[in-house]
Amino acid sequence: MDPVLARSTEVPPRPVTVDFTSAGSARRLDFDALYRGARDDVFAYVATLLHDRAAAEDVTALAFERAYRRQRTFQPERGSARAWLFGIARNAALDELRRRKRAATMETEPAADAPGPDDEAERALRRAALRVALAGLAPRDRELIALKFHAGLDNAELAAVLGCSTTNAGTRLHRAVEKLRKAMTEHA
Repeated sequence: MDPVLARSTEVPPRPVTVDFTSAGSARRLDFDALYRGARDDVFAYVATLLHDRAAAEDVTALAFERAYRRQRTFQPERGSARAWLFGIARNAALDELRRRKRAATMETEPAADAPGPDDEAERALRRAALRVALAGLAPRDRELIALKFHAGLDNAELAAVLGCSTTNAGTRLHRAVEKLRKAMTEHA
């Protein structure tokens, strides 16, 4: 048996305790007891979220590192040390999931079937029709479509750029897209 695993499983689980020293007003979390009492549960929780044992080990370590660095921010009146630690672990796991999502979108694989000459010609025709339809729109509508689909802004960001409410930005965008669709069908 791996000596590291043997050593780590022989430690009896202890209840999580919070030890406050009476030195002035300084509060100190008994981090060692917190680690021993919660490490297996934190790992199991993170592994459930990530479905990847190796990543769960890394995220669990990161969660305990963050908790250790931030132990002075622990406030017992807001909840138990265990709940505080699981909040940190949850955030670390969600950070990992977000990182994976960004990496997955950046690493898109090419399609298995390469587009044939007919597909290329059809796409070129659609692009040309789109350019003609966009040119026929009012500059304000073109700007909305460019901000939304080329710059990737959401409706709240659109509203900030345009100086209007989010609802108004969404309505204006919807109308511009409808005009674009109508123009596309007319040129098709």
